[in-house]
Amino acid sequence: MSEHKEVLDDEPRSILLGIISQLTRGTDLSRVTLPVFILEPRSFLEKVTDFMSHPDLIQRAAFVDDPLERFIQIVRYYLSGWHIQPKGVKKPYNPVLGEHFRCKWTFPDSTEAFYIAEQVSHHPPITAYAIYSPENYLLATGELKPKSKFLGNSAASMLHGSTRVQFLNIPGEEYFITYPNIYARGILFGTMMMELGDHVTVSCPQNDFICNVEFKTKGFFSGTYNAIVGTIKKKSTGEVLFEIGGNWSDKMNIRQVQNGRKGPWKPFLDVNANPVYPKTVVPEAQQEPYESRRLWSKVTDALRSRNLNLATDEKTSIEDNQRRLTKERNEKDLNWVPRFFTYKNGQYIPILNHISADPKTAKAQIEQFIFSPHEANVSYQELHAAHQ
Repeated sequence: MSEHKEVLDDEPRSILLGIISQLTRGTDLSRVTLPVFILEPRSFLEKVTDFMSHPDLIQRAAFVDDPLERFIQIVRYYLSGWHIQPKGVKKPYNPVLGEHFRCKWTFPDSTEAFYIAEQVSHHPPITAYAIYSPENYLLATGELKPKSKFLGNSAASMLHGSTRVQFLNIPGEEYFITYPNIYARGILFGTMMMELGDHVTVSCPQNDFICNVEFKTKGFFSGTYNAIVGTIKKKSTGEVLFEIGGNWSDKMNIRQVQNGRKGPWKPFLDVNANPVYPKTVVPEAQQEPYESRRLWSKVTDALRSRNLNLATDEKTSIEDNQRRLTKERNEKDLNWVPRFFTYKNGQYIPILNHISADPKTAKAQIEQFIFSPHEANVSYQELHAAHQ
């Protein structure tokens, strides 16, 4: 747990206290300029890829015949990504409108998965993303709408939104996944630390399964860090089929429940024993100007060299440019149009129609969609190009 804790020196603590003294409980932190020493040197668009740190856990799920076993595998995959956390209490960069991040993973059997994320709204902040692995019949799409609040001696990032998982060889079946909230504790006094908290669900309406998981926060006098408890049920009847318990940053166990009788605990997931698959990202020099790593490169370099003044200047430059672009769009009466996603029926979905049923052809289509230069929309073309 020590890697999620941080003891601030007097000067950073004083700076933070100076900012916090101007806030009231419940203040929306998305409009508050926070000091750069709390930044994790990567964009939130890239941080979302943590959920694919162990992609092998979902890679073969489409080939599991039993619906319940398939559902359990989705739950195992979902719980595997939370242990990837920065050292100390850090937050990623807030993505700017039109920013995007793309990468891929290669599996031991040479099949691949592809990821694209785009910041489709700035106020309120909305990140849309999609993961494709056509050779494994996998499609996952979703959006995250983080909302930060000041809570006194802690701050919370409420992760609104959901992920939807489909297996293209199993028509009509869809999984819906929600997210826990992230808390930064001890920002006024005590040791600063990160915690996950509150309830989440993984559900599959077509097969009548739901998993309720509670990410438990440590009490002031009792409890442990990073604990989870959960149940897998038949949603229509409430019948408990399995119980899950353990630690999301270490080991989790599962036990079957039959007619109210609980079986022995068995190993479910050891996050430290599973390999973290590296993602492949286009070299920074070959990235587009609004691709995450290139866009934030000067901020990242300054943070890694511990030049906080330079990091602040570079971050301010990016933010000032965004304000200028927003003003120009308003003056020209231009609406922002996302490049990779479109809004439909309350969801952001990729602008990629008619994917081939042939995995090889579909893979070529997806690579073309994600990695080839696109014809920019008018907002992007007229305004972003003018400031390169």
